[in-house]
Amino acid sequence: MTGRAPDLHPEAETILDRVDLPPTASLSVEGAREALRDLLVAEEPPDDDLTVRDLSIPGPGDDPETSLPIRTYTPPDGGARPVFVYLHGGGWVRGDLDTHDGLCRLLAEAADCVVVSVDYRRAPEHRFPAAVHDAYAATAWAAEYAEIVGGDPDRVAVGGDSAGGNLAAAVTLLARERDGPELAHQVLLYPVTDYAFDTSSYDENTAGYLLSRASMRWYWERYLGDDIDGANPYASPLRARDLSGLPSATVITAGYDPLRDEGAAYADRLREGGVSVTHENYPGMVHVFASFPDLDRARDARRVIADGLATAFGRD
Repeated sequence: MTGRAPDLHPEAETILDRVDLPPTASLSVEGAREALRDLLVAEEPPDDDLTVRDLSIPGPGDDPETSLPIRTYTPPDGGARPVFVYLHGGGWVRGDLDTHDGLCRLLAEAADCVVVSVDYRRAPEHRFPAAVHDAYAATAWAAEYAEIVGGDPDRVAVGGDSAGGNLAAAVTLLARERDGPELAHQVLLYPVTDYAFDTSSYDENTAGYLLSRASMRWYWERYLGDDIDGANPYASPLRARDLSGLPSATVITAGYDPLRDEGAAYADRLREGGVSVTHENYPGMVHVFASFPDLDRARDARRVIADGLATAFGRD
């Protein structure tokens, strides 16, 4: 690729050199899913000391026949640990337990907590708000049954990357409206927060830096049942009238990412609502950078996340 910005971080250059994927908007749904798996699924699981279990839990109350696959990551020894419910990215259309297995392992180790990764229903087979309901159901389950996976039910956080960050933000809104579960923290890793394409970061990063405006339109078209759904705060958390009373937040954004400005705007709105927020922007980086285990910027982002969780869980 030529014509890259001169202040693009060398590690972002490394990512772009590694990633040889066709534009998402040019692919079928199955083709897009397979492309992400090719990029992120390791040939063999990393060599670590985590106990990893695949389980099935009840789905949301509005669909009692639905069960949800989850994968739990528990560090060795140490008794009951805090629980971090993780919602994978992939534009609500792609991504699964395997694409984010590596990232969940790294977060479980960095934050010394139990990670519960959720395989929520994906679009377009299941459009909005199915994924929101699944994400909330899994978070409520984790809070009620944390001890099953070696967790502490009184210390539960939720988070995710990209579309998963969008779902995590929606879960905190639902938990507030439904008076539970009580969440200690939210982690929003380059989150989608608004059904709009009019920010400066969209204009600056229309194409060429892994995630494009066309790809985001493709994702939204498959996620929403109708354009009017985009105004729903559970689809566009930035449009919620009131963000007070939500859990503290760690927000990570990347400079060369169309989602940069809406992530920053959500961090600002949370602060305006009286929520404690740590927002770390990585100016020279691109979307999905934190999933690469061997990059220093990725390690630093995971450290910021782990520090935020530690503070929220009362470990400082």
